[in-house]
Amino acid sequence: MQLVFIGIDPNTGDKQSPTVWVDHDARELVLQGWKPDAALEEACAATEVPGHATGIPENEAVIRIPARMTDVIRKACDDLDLATHVR
Repeated sequence: MQLVFIGIDPNTGDKQSPTVWVDHDARELVLQGWKPDAALEEACAATEVPGHATGIPENEAVIRIPARMTDVIRKACDDLDLATHVR
């Protein structure tokens, strides 16, 4: 697997670093973010989504990404979209 670094939280310090990568082989965004507190994780787990069971599956996680990273996430989506059209 080769990850392509797209961007990092522009307000990051030396201890916090929400980050976005692209995995072209898997065609996925890879996100590093803050862990949720118990209340947020519980709220996500309890939210009903049509066609899906409630809860967070063992192989999934809830993360937090700051809204100021919207442009970085768009850039990652564009990168994946461009790679699809090039192949």
